Amino acid sequence: MRPLRLDMAGFTVFRDETTVDFTDADFFALVGPTGAGKSTVLDAICFALYGQVPRWGSSRGIANALSPSATEARVRLVFESAGARYVATRVVRRDSRGNVKTGGAGLQQMPDNFDVSKLDTGMTPEDLGDVLAGTPAEMDEAVQQAVGLPYEQFTSCVILPQGQFADFLHAKPATRQQILVNLLGLHVYEEIQKRATARAQQADADLRAVDQLLAGLDDTSDEALAAAAERVDAMLALASLVASVTPQLQAAQRAAAEAAAGLTALDDEIALLDRVRAPRGVAALAAAAADARAAASKAADAVTAAEEREEKLRGELAATGDPAALRLLLRAHEEHAAVAAEAASLQDGLSAATTEHRTAAAALEQARAAALRTATELDAARRAYQDAQAADRAGALRVHLHAGAPCPVCEQPVATVPAVPATSAVPAAEKAGHAAKAADEKAQAEVAEREKAARALERTLDRARAQHEQLTARLATLGSQLANSPGVSALQRELETLAGLQAALDGAVAALKSAREQARTASAARSSAEQRLTAAWREFDAARDAVARFAPPAASRDDLADSWSVLADWSATEVADRRSARTALAAGAADADAAVTAVRARLDAAFVDAGQPAPDDHVRAATVAVERATAAHQRVEERREQARGLLDKRVAHERDSQVAKALAGHLRANNFERWLLEEALDLLVEGASRILRELSGGQYDLVHEKGEFSVVDHHDAGLRRGVRTLSGGETFQASLALALALAEQLAGMSTAAASLESILLDEGFGTLDAATLDTVAATLEGLAARGDRMVGVVTHVPALAERVPVRFDVTKDARSAHITRSGI
Repeated sequence: MRPLRLDMAGFTVFRDETTVDFTDADFFALVGPTGAGKSTVLDAICFALYGQVPRWGSSRGIANALSPSATEARVRLVFESAGARYVATRVVRRDSRGNVKTGGAGLQQMPDNFDVSKLDTGMTPEDLGDVLAGTPAEMDEAVQQAVGLPYEQFTSCVILPQGQFADFLHAKPATRQQILVNLLGLHVYEEIQKRATARAQQADADLRAVDQLLAGLDDTSDEALAAAAERVDAMLALASLVASVTPQLQAAQRAAAEAAAGLTALDDEIALLDRVRAPRGVAALAAAAADARAAASKAADAVTAAEEREEKLRGELAATGDPAALRLLLRAHEEHAAVAAEAASLQDGLSAATTEHRTAAAALEQARAAALRTATELDAARRAYQDAQAADRAGALRVHLHAGAPCPVCEQPVATVPAVPATSAVPAAEKAGHAAKAADEKAQAEVAEREKAARALERTLDRARAQHEQLTARLATLGSQLANSPGVSALQRELETLAGLQAALDGAVAALKSAREQARTASAARSSAEQRLTAAWREFDAARDAVARFAPPAASRDDLADSWSVLADWSATEVADRRSARTALAAGAADADAAVTAVRARLDAAFVDAGQPAPDDHVRAATVAVERATAAHQRVEERREQARGLLDKRVAHERDSQVAKALAGHLRANNFERWLLEEALDLLVEGASRILRELSGGQYDLVHEKGEFSVVDHHDAGLRRGVRTLSGGETFQASLALALALAEQLAGMSTAAASLESILLDEGFGTLDAATLDTVAATLEGLAARGDRMVGVVTHVPALAERVPVRFDVTKDARSAHITRSGI
């Protein structure tokens, strides 16, 4: 896998859109201060491919991908692998609840010779090539197939992150073996071994199937072929005999069929003629029809008579007069008498009301006169009360008067002072005033009551007068209506006469209804009888038509019973004649059947002699027997040919099984693949040991035994030490040696699958001394100079950065990290 371009936005410290172009950077360094975001570039590459980053822990750490306060992070990586170009994209979003989830993921294979710079022109996803994966779940398999490594092996062989640089060095033998299998593509031999085993199993199954088929071909001997040929000859001879005898059989069958047909026809005629018999009750049908017609005629006459009587009574009733008019005149007489009586009674009441009204008017006048008197007396009492009050006031003033002194009222000199009264006249005057007022109020109430009674009597009198006038007018009207009336007795007699005629008419109508109902019943009975008679004639006609071809005697249409008698007698004679002729015809049919039986017996014997059952159709059976014998002979020949072909296939299947089993045995994991892995591990350790000697100044060699790594310390008399006993600097040197050896050698050994086209180191070069650092730098320069590997390092060591031709300077401000390219 070789990165070509990386685009980031909202990813950890790279809040702003940032692009890193690796297209011509075979050897580069990511430089900058601690915390600027150098390792984040490698994190973005790993995240775009696998959706996780070693520094974040499990896949649930994708929340680390978002920049602070950002809601979305996007990473896009364009890379090459095994000559093909791909683009991997991942998007992470934070929802309204604060949960961070993958919003999209995809892997596309780009067209050949795709210009990466076109990505800046706003291309659509459809322009980037074929979609290999469109969901996070699909990405896992698609990326592993494109890169050739799963996530754990990718972070052990391609991107070597901080803290995990020594994973391959410290890996268990089984894990390291699986990494080498993927790197070298040795799983292809495992697949070949599986296919070889499957092919061997298939060859054995085919061999068993061929043996089963051969076991079923046990009738292909020369004797079986000769017997089949003899069977064909026998069946041909049988067919020849059948062909010669068949004309005789057919002639006998035709004669028997003709005799049987004649006998059947005669039997049919006898049966037909024998069915001609007169039905029961034929004679009674005509009599019943005649009786029904007579009854219907009588009922029709009764209807006519009833209609004539009903019409006569209606005429008499119409000539007598209108009963409604008579009833109106009679009611007018009754009403006139009632109105006259009511008018006389009302006249008496009117006279009494007039007298009462006059009396009430006189009483009203008397009450009004009395009220006038009480009003005058009330005025006199009021004046007397005022005079008494004035006298009391004058007496009160007299006490203060003195003769000769001026009067306080008139200011005239008082000549003489009058005597002062002994008592006051005011109380008596006041009492007299109250009595006068009570008498006046009583008189006024009497007047009001009398006026009310007078008005009521006047209204009653007016109503009586109006009613009397109405009764007088009604009497005049009734009198004019009764001017020409014959009188009440005459009117009653005429009404009684009309009632009698109406009763007679009602009886005539009922009688007419009954007569009509009886006529309908008689008509229905006549129709039914005639229908039965007609049906009987149709039955006779049908019976005669059925034997018309035998020329029956003519029928008389006047007498049904006689016609049936003549036809039945004729039919009995015809039946007797035919039964006499049938005896001779039956004997001829029996002779024909015997001839057919003799010929069939000869053919049946021939079939039995040939080993065949006696058939119904000898010609067809002989033809089928010849065809079956010929087919059986041909089938023996075909099975003999099939057996020869199966023997050839059996030899081929045995050979294929032996070859496949031998190949599967050679390719078992404990044979060929193990040998390849041991050779690969030997070469890897040899190359890593050479690099480690250069890095350690000749102090260490790297060796392995049974998959476990150890170092040989030449400064300590060649002591062998396990790699887990090395110090931090020594572990870094050994791990770097392994990583560089993987990059240099294993890719050349691999025939397929993963190819280590790049190595990206994120480790603490600052722990190395100047000489070791120079050795590391020279080793990296030599690796990059070969031109078939991309080498990238993350460092803040100036001495190492200065020796790298392409540098990506990573800086960070308060908002976002930034990357600028320097060097060549």
